[in-house]
This record gives sequence, C-alpha cells and structure tokens, in this order.
Amino acid sequence: MRTTAQIMRTEHVLTLTQWLSPAYPVGAFAYSHGLEWAVQSQQVSSHDSLKDWLETILRFGAGQADALFLSAAYHADDPSEADAQARAFAASAERLKETVLQGEAFARATTDIWQIALPSLTYPVAIGRAARLQGLPLDLTLAMYLQAFVSNMAAAGMRLVPLGQTEGQSLIKTLTPLCLEIAQSAESGSLDDLSSTAFMGDIASMKHETQYSRIFRT
Repeated sequence: MRTTAQIMRTEHVLTLTQWLSPAYPVGAFAYSHGLEWAVQSQQVSSHDSLKDWLETILRFGAGQADALFLSAAYHADDPSEADAQARAFAASAERLKETVLQGEAFARATTDIWQIALPSLTYPVAIGRAARLQGLPLDLTLAMYLQAFVSNMAAAGMRLVPLGQTEGQSLIKTLTPLCLEIAQSAESGSLDDLSSTAFMGDIASMKHETQYSRIFRT
C-alpha cells in the first residue's frame, strides 16, 4: 500500500507536469531563446554544437539564473524583489519579452485553474511563487523546470538545424544530469550567486531582434 507521502509526491509530479507541459497555455513553443539566429549564423549546425550551446546556456546563462530566480521566489514571502531582478537581468528586449509574456500567461492560467492569487510575474518567478502556494517541493520544481527549458530548446533545434526526433530526445537525456546539478545548487543558493557569462547566447538574442526571416518570437 502506498503511503500518504508517496501519493502526495505523485500528485506534485502530475501538477508540475501539467504546468510545464507544451499544452499549458504559455506559448513556450514560440520562443527559441536566440537559437534561431545561432542556427542561421552557423553557430549551431549539428547535434554536437546544439548540445554545447544548450549546456552553456544552462550552466552559465539563463538556466542557472532562472533556477536562482525560481528558488528566491519560492523562499520569499513577497516575490517582487526576485521579479524586479529577473527583469533587470534580461540581456535583451527579446529576452525580457520572453520571460514577461510567458510569466503573464502562466499566472493567468494558473490563477483561473488553481484559484490562487498569482500576479503577473516573470516566468521563473511565477513558477516559484505558484509552487510555494501549492506546497510543491522546491527540488522537484527546479529539476522539472530546467528539463522543460531544455526540452523546449531541443524542440526548437529539431525544427531549425534540423535534427531527428531521436537525436533531440537523446540530447534531453544527456543534459538531464546537468539539470539536476543546477537544481541542487539553486535550491540552497541566493540571488547573490547570480552571474551570466553565456555571451554568445546573449548576443544571439540581440541579433534575433533584427533577423530578417524568422519563425520564432525570440
């Protein structure tokens, strides 16, 4: 017989799976995080170069930064400071649009469905705040958020490079241990640990703003 703790953990997984599913109405599929420009400029052109690109973004760019914003929002009684820093930390107008619009869409849907008071926040901050209000475990929330981030980027790569579905899914599996590592670090981290040295990723998001032909919003 399953224990109450096991049943609750399963419910938590299912809630996060719904929130982070491509079907959840945040429009994540419309954003490439600058990857579209990276492919056009031949910065990314294969499975291996996409892996290197995503690993850098995760470890030194938005991956670790978003994890810290999510964690800070989860721990805070008021997430406004974390939200303000998340907005200021956006490296380009498109990065800001990406996190603000997804966060607003997540807040609207989650407020309506779960009946919780969730204001419009940047995306990782909104996830962290909602997880706290719903009593979801931080470690699980962080890990699943990061894997969803990688999954969305890999899906964009499958369309843009292009890559086959097997290659794309293999890439997600390869990067899952890094997601767990970053999640574990962010769980006990703070906004004092923020940094960003994924410079090509930042430049890609800036270049995408004026890219002539594009299918993604960022």
